[in-house]
Amino acid sequence: MTSRPTQERTRADKADRPPDQDPDRLYTIGELADEFEVTTRTIRFYEAKGLILPARRGVARYYSRRDRARLKLILRGKNLGFSLEEIAHYLKLYDADPAQIAQTQLLLSRVEAAIEDLQNKRADLDRTLRELKDIRGECTEHLKAAGRPGGK
Repeated sequence: MTSRPTQERTRADKADRPPDQDPDRLYTIGELADEFEVTTRTIRFYEAKGLILPARRGVARYYSRRDRARLKLILRGKNLGFSLEEIAHYLKLYDADPAQIAQTQLLLSRVEAAIEDLQNKRADLDRTLRELKDIRGECTEHLKAAGRPGGK
């Protein structure tokens, strides 16, 4: 059997099987950083916060399928505006409730609150845009009446 360089083997492994399908698969910090397009520093930060707990062999970290899934949840939560405390609470529920009922209820509640918040922000933005457009119109009319440039 000819050995391939590690990078080629990693690419081939990804092509052969979805990365989360092998329950025994271990990931390096670099593989996860590449997959989720984050820095290794970001992953180490989440580790320092106790959100993920990789195995260690010497100084090297090895992340399990569970760690990968947790990282995915963390990044998704951050993208949706959850605080690290909210994410940590969510992950604790994930571990404690195999049926994921409490976790799903918490997520639904947080999503509904985020939707309401964004709708309020949209209304504020729409109102501000209307006001700015009104001011622009008044300025343009004033400049037209004065025969000045900018009065299009």
